[in-house]
Parts: sequence; C-alpha cells; structure tokens
Amino acid sequence: GTNEHPTQALLHALTLQIRLGSIEGLKVAICGDIRHSRVARSNAKLLPRLGAEVRLAGPPSLLPEDVPAMSIDEAIDGADVVMMLRVQRERLEEELGDGPGEYLERYGLTAKRLSKAAPGAVVMHPGPMNRNVEIADDVADDPERSLIRLQVEAGVATRMACLELVTSD
Repeated sequence: GTNEHPTQALLHALTLQIRLGSIEGLKVAICGDIRHSRVARSNAKLLPRLGAEVRLAGPPSLLPEDVPAMSIDEAIDGADVVMMLRVQRERLEEELGDGPGEYLERYGLTAKRLSKAAPGAVVMHPGPMNRNVEIADDVADDPERSLIRLQVEAGVATRMACLELVTSD
C-alpha cells in the first residue's frame, strides 16, 4: 500500500538476525525522510514487536507531525543499527533548499556521525541509495559495518518465501 512496505521490514529483520543473531534489545535509528517512507512505518511497527527500540529522526520538514522531533545525532547516539533513508524529492511539496553536500553534512551518515553509535554498530539502507547525499561512500561500502549487500540478498529470499506462502495450496 501507500503507507507500508511489509516485505522490506521482514527482510530487514532477517538481515539483522543473520548478522547479529537477535533483534531483542537492539537500538535502531531510522534516519532521513520519515514522512514519505513506507519502510520507516513498517520497521517502526515490526522491530519493536521483536524487542528493538526504534528511534526516528530526520530533517524537521521530513518528519510526520506525530513523530517527536529528534536530531540525527540524538538518534544515532549509542545505536546498534543505523538505517538511512533516501530523501524522496519527487514527493516533496517544497524543496529542502540544500546545496551540494549540505544534506550529507547536516543530516546524512558520515563516518564521523557513525562514530557516535555503539561500538560495532551496523549500517543499513533499503535503497535506492543516493551516495554522498544521505550516506557517505565510505560508510556505505564499509565491509565490516555495512549490511546493504546482505539486505539485497535477504530481500530475494524474503520475497520468494512470501510468494511461496501466498501461492501454495
């Protein structure tokens, strides 16, 4: 639907279980364009059911009215998982007014910002990813911390399982 993306949340949960073993007790920061994100809504419903604490943060104009304002830095502080979302500029009513590199500096995930997360924190992004806008290249490609490739793999398995469930007798 227009408000949720359940298979994406399922694949995120699977990705976290594969990499971290359990979701129980994790602090998950979901950052970026929360207002227009089906992914954020679905994860905000599923992950707490599995025992995670979910923090939503983004630019003030990209937060829904019912989400308390929290800065990206507050959300990331001590987080075990940092999930970045792309800015869905095609859905914006007004431009953000950000120049080249400005969004990354103010709201994006850089190595400096990630250093405030918990030791060993992992990074996720549901895609499509705007490199050096919401996430810096070095963070997205970090072989130890980035789960982005694993998310893609888990997406295939998750969606195949869902299709099997709905099409089997």
